[in-house]
Amino acid sequence: MTDARKVLQALGDATRRDMVERLTDTAMSVSALAAPYDMTLTAVGQHLAILEAAGLVKTEKIGRVRSCSLNSAGLDVLDAWTRALRSTWERRLDALGDVLDEK
Repeated sequence: MTDARKVLQALGDATRRDMVERLTDTAMSVSALAAPYDMTLTAVGQHLAILEAAGLVKTEKIGRVRSCSLNSAGLDVLDAWTRALRSTWERRLDALGDVLDEK
């Protein structure tokens, strides 16, 4: 599976998107990240594992607390993928515009 596909799959879930947004401003503990969700810490850990595998989140254990932070590398992969697609579609749309201008 491509890196961009992993990122998109990870962000396909509303809870994981919300987690990424909440980590944008500051790192937080797993329990603080889990607080607003009606799910077990195990379920939160599963979401975090998917986000980590996609390169969107980093976790580290500091003492007895597991801390989560945003990893911008995953977003960079997504940015590169969309830029590559954008140029392809811009060429296609320019070609369509040329065809339509001829009529």
